[in-house]
Amino acid sequence: MAVEGRNQTVITEFLLQGLPIQPEQKNLFYALFLAMYLTTVLGNLLIIMLIQLDSHLQTPMYFFLSNLSFSDLCFSSVTMPKLLKNMQSQVPSIPYAGCLAQMYFFLFFGDLESFLLVAMAYDRYVAICFPLHYTTIMSPKLCVSLVVLSWVLTTLHALLHTLLMARLCFCADNKIPHFFCDMSALLKLSCSDTRVNELVIFITGGIILVLPFLLIIMSYARIVSSILKVPSARGIRKAFSTCGSHLSVVSLFYGTLITLYLCPSADNSTVKETVMAVMYTVVTPMLNPFIYSLRNRDMKGALRRVFFKNKTSSSV
Repeated sequence: MAVEGRNQTVITEFLLQGLPIQPEQKNLFYALFLAMYLTTVLGNLLIIMLIQLDSHLQTPMYFFLSNLSFSDLCFSSVTMPKLLKNMQSQVPSIPYAGCLAQMYFFLFFGDLESFLLVAMAYDRYVAICFPLHYTTIMSPKLCVSLVVLSWVLTTLHALLHTLLMARLCFCADNKIPHFFCDMSALLKLSCSDTRVNELVIFITGGIILVLPFLLIIMSYARIVSSILKVPSARGIRKAFSTCGSHLSVVSLFYGTLITLYLCPSADNSTVKETVMAVMYTVVTPMLNPFIYSLRNRDMKGALRRVFFKNKTSSSV
């Protein structure tokens, strides 16, 4: 919807064009995305619940993991409910204020996941390279401080981009060729000068995306170097079983984000952008519980202990 002013038209809502799928396939994709979202919610809630209830999981690694699960749950919830609603709607609209709010929380939880992945990489680096000093280095105070710092930095970054977006004018075209209020898509619709926004995206992208990614790579390089100094089959298996799944998700998450948002003016096709967005907003949050935890021996043990405890309590 657009409201006519004296000199220009002011956009009051946007139309989300959604996914590039055929009408006859809409119900199939709706069921698929609904199942994926429910899996994401249940999987991440299960992880949070197990870590809170099981005393064996009260360690720095699982403290960061519970925060990551919360971030994944919220990150997916920023876009998926609206996507599912719009897939069943004739007019897939979103108010202007709602669009800015969705962009803010999308950036916030996306950035938060980035910083939490760095914290988890550092935790594994200390555990493998300095096992005798692990409990001293990874103190509860440091773990809480890392999480609080992550929240503060992501709040400032998301707020910066939201305020910069709010100053722009949107005139005639209000159709967003995406399934959520993507920042680069909004910039293309603006009839204002977006050079400041694109410059800030490029600069902060290097800080928020590239720097954490390099820190993760450096952590794992030190881990590999430490293992190879004293090679043992058991040590190598333990190290790579810990790092392999993490690195695969890191590559998927950072690879798509860096490609899309570090170069907002790149000539990426709409279909390619949408597919990549689905990968990190839908697929990655769904897979993380399986990759990080449900294949983990400690998490399986916690699940058995919590289930057995509840079963025993109910039978008494």
